[in-house]
Amino acid sequence: MFDWEDAHIFVEAARAGSLSRAAQRLGVDAATVGRRVSRLETTLKATLIVRSASGLQLTSAGAEFLDVIAAAERAMTAAAQLGLQDSAGGIVRISASEGFGSAILAPALPRLVEQRPDVRVELAANPGFLSPSRREVDLAVTLSPPDAARLWVEPLTGYQLALYAAPEYLARAGAPGSVEDLRGHAVVGYVDDLIYASELRYLDEVLPGLRPHLASSSIRAQREIIAAGGGIGVLPCFLAEGLTRLLPDAVLLTRRFWLSAHRDIHDTARLRAIRHWLRQLCADQADRLNPC
Repeated sequence: MFDWEDAHIFVEAARAGSLSRAAQRLGVDAATVGRRVSRLETTLKATLIVRSASGLQLTSAGAEFLDVIAAAERAMTAAAQLGLQDSAGGIVRISASEGFGSAILAPALPRLVEQRPDVRVELAANPGFLSPSRREVDLAVTLSPPDAARLWVEPLTGYQLALYAAPEYLARAGAPGSVEDLRGHAVVGYVDDLIYASELRYLDEVLPGLRPHLASSSIRAQREIIAAGGGIGVLPCFLAEGLTRLLPDAVLLTRRFWLSAHRDIHDTARLRAIRHWLRQLCADQADRLNPC
């Protein structure tokens, strides 16, 4: 029989995606986390986690074991709360794209917890997404609807993207008169082999074969490159404050955010409350999300 504390440490490592982040949450050092996970793997005679350049990755055995332990945690939580009413309070962990998470969600969170002091929010706003189906987060805001039977999914909001440049760049290089003119300009975009969703392939949609001169896996970094006069790039309109929009009659892209949660918890009071807040936030931010 495995040690339940080892299993708990494995769950934290799997959800954090890194030994060091799991160690911070648990209040131990990363070596201890790695040692306890290794001990669990030895006991189970299975490899649960492998390391990669992007962090920890679950093996198929690890994903299956995570589901089993998550189910056990839910059962123990249900037993502990037997006879109590469903509470709208507690911790809610949300995964969102870097741009939406930092520019739309993060500034609104202080007001949320001011109104709902019983709620604690953990926001993962990074390139890429964590998964509700693997219990890494409670709610995920993604660029496409996840295809997993165990998930509850609904559309959250549409948003627009356009071409932008800094006044400094335009004063130096001039503005393109047509989409084809972009081939003669410095272009900013994503690192091609680090694009984690097809919806992010903006440049080919603007002009097939257009490639960036300066590239980053981070949309926030791209925004800073463009703001510093590094070139022309596609940005969500809600990230473009202070920049100049280009070719407005020729380039306007649309995308949609989707909201998902595990079916086992999506209808709990706390997730219903946060989903309602997210929908209201997007309605309040409609002029930033869809300005054209």
